[in-house]
Amino acid sequence: MSKEMTMDERVARINELYRKSQKEGLTEEEKEEQQKLRAEYVANIKAGLRMQLNNIDIQEKDGSITNLGEKFKKENK
Repeated sequence: MSKEMTMDERVARINELYRKSQKEGLTEEEKEEQQKLRAEYVANIKAGLRMQLNNIDIQEKDGSITNLGEKFKKENK
């Protein structure tokens, strides 16, 4: 696909390729496209989840506020 696709368009194309694979099979080019689109979709979902988790603040027992994104970025270094 030459143009940049929105996430909704990617999901629609993934579903279209899945239905085609069940009915008649996919060409090698279509299999590669399906694999690429699925990888992009999963990466997008992970990035969105990571952004949400990074914006969560928790209140500790001592009353202080800890941002989970900052806490785990420091621990992972």
